[in-house]
Amino acid sequence: MFASGLTLDDIVDRSGYSKTRISELLRGNGYYPAWEITFSVTRALGLPTRPLRRLWTVAAREAHKDNDWIRHSIQQVAHDGEEPPLPYQAFTEDVQGAYTDYARAFLLTDQRAHWVVAEAFDMLWICWNEAAASANIHRYAWRMFRSRVMIRAPRHTDGHPDLRAAVFSTREVHDHTTNPGHLVALTELIDLFDAIARLPEDQMDLAVLQYLCGMPDTRIAHTLGISPALTHATGHHARATVEALLNAPTSE
Repeated sequence: MFASGLTLDDIVDRSGYSKTRISELLRGNGYYPAWEITFSVTRALGLPTRPLRRLWTVAAREAHKDNDWIRHSIQQVAHDGEEPPLPYQAFTEDVQGAYTDYARAFLLTDQRAHWVVAEAFDMLWICWNEAAASANIHRYAWRMFRSRVMIRAPRHTDGHPDLRAAVFSTREVHDHTTNPGHLVALTELIDLFDAIARLPEDQMDLAVLQYLCGMPDTRIAHTLGISPALTHATGHHARATVEALLNAPTSE
């Protein structure tokens, strides 16, 4: 609301709802709001309808609203929404594959990976003007997307992401399950993935894209919104840190 330059009274006038209802909606208090009032406020703020309706639907299910209530609420508004901006479409098509591969490394299934990418893209659409005006749109979008993955990623008790389950989707495990030494290789991979998950954020992202997703350095640089030189330097530091973690003495 603050970014729009509108006051609460302005939104009340444009939406047609009372100040109490609008204030309750904006503060997230009370019952889960119907789509009709949510739509009225988003239109008053000049926000796109389609991505907000999808996000509203997901949140309604998380609030334990049944499908009939959701469907009826949406049907009260005869507005399908706008088409996404062409630059937004081009951008999301460009990064979708890389984002999905990264999400799959943490969330393990195609369905969960596609869902979190779609959620991030809806959020990016909502703030597209701000993203497009940023100094580095790839960096802006990546940080937004990454935050959605990390919210859902499994974690160790110490808070670090848990990548160990991703070991079982690697080619090494699938190709060598009948090899007598595969348990040793499996243990080594688990230790490696666990070390990668303990890297600083930028180093971990690069390592995941490079080693788990098989992405070349040029594509990594493009996806993360960093220079090739910084990609190379970050990769060097990541390898050194992983080696140090793997060779660190274990506590008795």
